Amino acid sequence: MHMQVQIHSVHFDADQRLLTFVENKVSKLSTFHDQIINCEVFLRIEKNDAKENKLAEAKIHVPGADFFAKRRSSSFEASVDEAVEAIRRQILKQKKARTAVA
Repeated sequence: MHMQVQIHSVHFDADQRLLTFVENKVSKLSTFHDQIINCEVFLRIEKNDAKENKLAEAKIHVPGADFFAKRRSSSFEASVDEAVEAIRRQILKQKKARTAVA
């Protein structure tokens, strides 16, 4: 099953390199959970003077659960990287909890 990935860049146009980067990062999550239905990623530049103003939010839908992470960094790549890593940890934590119950 192929995961559907939607990327929303809010108030700016993400270039193809960034879109490809996000898709590649997110698609790696399917190695940890084989039933991902879809994924939504929001990229936003926050209006402030801080250097770390690139915000990435990722929402992953799987049967019976949603995983969500929001990270801020000085580059979208780093923000996406950290958000995807946070979701990966959530997936593994949920799997561990399920196997403990079974």
